[in-house]
Amino acid sequence: MGAELIRMTAAELGSAIASGQVSAVQAAQAYLDRIEQVEPGVNAFLHVDAETTLAQARAVDERRAAGEELGPLAGVPVAHKDVFTTTDMPTTAASRILEGYRPPYDATVTARLREAGLVVLGKTNMDEFAMGSSTENSAFGPTRNPWDTSRVPGGSSGGSSAAVAAFEAPLATGTDTGGSIRQPAAVCGLVGAKPTYGGSSRYGLIAFASSLDTPGPFARNVLDAALLQEAFSGHDPRDSTSIDAPVPPVAEAARRADVAGLRVGVVKELSGEGYQAGVLTRFQESVELLESMGAKVVEVSCPSFDTALAAYYLIAPSECSSNLARFDAMRYGLRTGDDGTRSAEEVMALTRAEGFGPEVKRRIILGTYALSSGYYDAYYGSAQQVRTLIKRDFEAAFEGVDVLVSPTAPTTAFPLGERTDDPMAMYLADLCTIPTNLAGNAALSVPCGLAPEDGLPVGLQVMAPAMADDRAYRVGAALEAALRDRDGGDLLSGSPYAV
Repeated sequence: MGAELIRMTAAELGSAIASGQVSAVQAAQAYLDRIEQVEPGVNAFLHVDAETTLAQARAVDERRAAGEELGPLAGVPVAHKDVFTTTDMPTTAASRILEGYRPPYDATVTARLREAGLVVLGKTNMDEFAMGSSTENSAFGPTRNPWDTSRVPGGSSGGSSAAVAAFEAPLATGTDTGGSIRQPAAVCGLVGAKPTYGGSSRYGLIAFASSLDTPGPFARNVLDAALLQEAFSGHDPRDSTSIDAPVPPVAEAARRADVAGLRVGVVKELSGEGYQAGVLTRFQESVELLESMGAKVVEVSCPSFDTALAAYYLIAPSECSSNLARFDAMRYGLRTGDDGTRSAEEVMALTRAEGFGPEVKRRIILGTYALSSGYYDAYYGSAQQVRTLIKRDFEAAFEGVDVLVSPTAPTTAFPLGERTDDPMAMYLADLCTIPTNLAGNAALSVPCGLAPEDGLPVGLQVMAPAMADDRAYRVGAALEAALRDRDGGDLLSGSPYAV
């Protein structure tokens, strides 16, 4: 029974629970057993509390027995990236400075999924404060890619991507600041989405870069991702950047799965030198497949995309240096050196030196420098001007096409430790995803095969205008169905961790 439940899609499991074929408790127990079985080899979770999880599942069964009308994912387990606040579990952002911290409130994403009846399995590992592309920056050890445990699962949401890829959870949440959902989804063979900025609430999300952070879903197929995104999206008055507009019909688009007549633009700047040959091969095959299904494919040039990486690594660290100033040893979290002989400033310096990891310190220093009075205009101000140019490139492109496509990441999953001493090489993992974050548009990564040279997953990225998330889901679902028909099954069935 346990293996059968774990093999189900989230939509199928939700239907089985709703019909009474299986209980929410049985589903939760199946996944808890799976976590206990495989977690030592993956390290996807930072916190799992079986008692709390089963209590949530029993509550869902009781609500249904009482006749309460619940959503399509009621009773389905979900894992949360450890950057979303949860009242019943610690929230650490994978940092020593918040080790053991229990928030007094739930994030909006957490609360909405609870209301929809989803059952929280636990909190997943991540790059500290979401700063990284490999989940090697966690203070609690790296997560491993279920396709090859000697390789990274992507980042910063690598714990969530690994948990879903290892069948430890059917669904997971993540955050995408520069590609931190789409890139790990790509290298783990999953579907991952970055909703339109403001389409999902940041309330209760431990901030990295406030103008970029976007909560989004991980799933093993496009429809499941759409259902999860719909469950937590929508206007939130507690988030000043939240968009007061209807949630795009992403689940309907995922079920439609049709690209006939759709205009698809292939971004010229997001390919070529520096891209792994197998990634480009699978991407080109997928574009040809979309064309064979009736899409109209054209090449599109977005010249400002070439400067996106540089702009991002000025804007994001600048915002992080401001946001992380709150971790000062005075209000909550770690406190070091307070022996009565030191000043508040000394305690603060000692605490931040001990509590923050190397990558977080690197970005705080870089951001503080970029915001300093002598360099603000030259660095931060110039980066914001580039951001405007990137947004204009998107606007111009979307006048001629409905969606844009590119590889999600330039390479497949790289070996653990390969880039830890080379920040620039690490940052290049987000080369294709960053432009969408800077513009605030929607984007989706969908698996498009395995690279022939290493047998590891490749992702195709679909980018859509703001609040047109449904277009990305429509294309992603159509490609997913075509690849399944062509290959006789889904990608994850070939994974070493397949159930």
